Amino acid sequence: MHRQECLCYVFLGIPMTFDPAYLIFLAMALSLVLMRINRVEASPVIALVNRWLRWGIFATGGAYLLKGFELVDHPFWLLALIFALLWFLGETLYNWMAIQAYSQSELPLFPRYEPNDSGEGWPTQNRFLKLRDQIRASGFAHLASMRAHIAGSAYVRVSIYQNQDATTRLQITFLPQAPTGGIAAVIGISTLTADGCRYVTDNTFMPYAGFYPENWLVERKPWMRSLGALLQFHRSRLATNNETPVPDTADPIEEMNTHQRAIEQLNIELGFLAPYNEREETGRMTKAGRYRTWKELWMLNYLGRAMRYL
Repeated sequence: MHRQECLCYVFLGIPMTFDPAYLIFLAMALSLVLMRINRVEASPVIALVNRWLRWGIFATGGAYLLKGFELVDHPFWLLALIFALLWFLGETLYNWMAIQAYSQSELPLFPRYEPNDSGEGWPTQNRFLKLRDQIRASGFAHLASMRAHIAGSAYVRVSIYQNQDATTRLQITFLPQAPTGGIAAVIGISTLTADGCRYVTDNTFMPYAGFYPENWLVERKPWMRSLGALLQFHRSRLATNNETPVPDTADPIEEMNTHQRAIEQLNIELGFLAPYNEREETGRMTKAGRYRTWKELWMLNYLGRAMRYL
């Protein structure tokens, strides 16, 4: 196949009369740049874009190689579709095995938090310092710092803030990103209401896929990385439902651990987690729990959306 004569049906069957290798190499270079940027930024948005880019590179690159060596006579678009399906199946298998390994591992599903007195609560990178300034400018004051041990020397660190009338708590969770060593920040906002509900709004990009108590109304917005936008969305949820916020006077660390224990027990009762006496044989997650986790992981990775937590 001569370069000058190469025809490639990429988008909706529209012919392109130039060598598609140029686009493939350009996409590969862009993917490498995004990967390098995200080692520092740890942005789920950049990661999502790069996943779609890699998927496209694999599909079109594989099809181009087969056509270039004249190994098959099938249309380019059909070969690209086949390679795209192979990518989906391969990633599905990889993610399913990773979820199974996590279910069998000793990594805590609901870790216990302790006061963080190590002085390592807030990273010193500029983007995190700007976030802290935005928190203060939004009228929140620091309430507590805590951490939970994950594995080895890795900890999840959490800083809790509260507004002036104590009706809204802001939780900033710092997650270590292996293997790059970067740090990602997750913003969570929580408000108790007079009718006994707890409104939770966050932008976590990690799959949860489990269940929350009936009086918890959880909305996850992984693409909403701005603190201001997330606060505005949270407040609009309360206003839309005519909710009256009430002060949250519980100790933040004690409240966090109480929630962890209660949610774990709920997920055992609803079949997401296996009972303790069955975990050695089946792992901590049931088949239904592993499927829900895989489904949400795919939705977060490629659609930027979390499941509805019902």
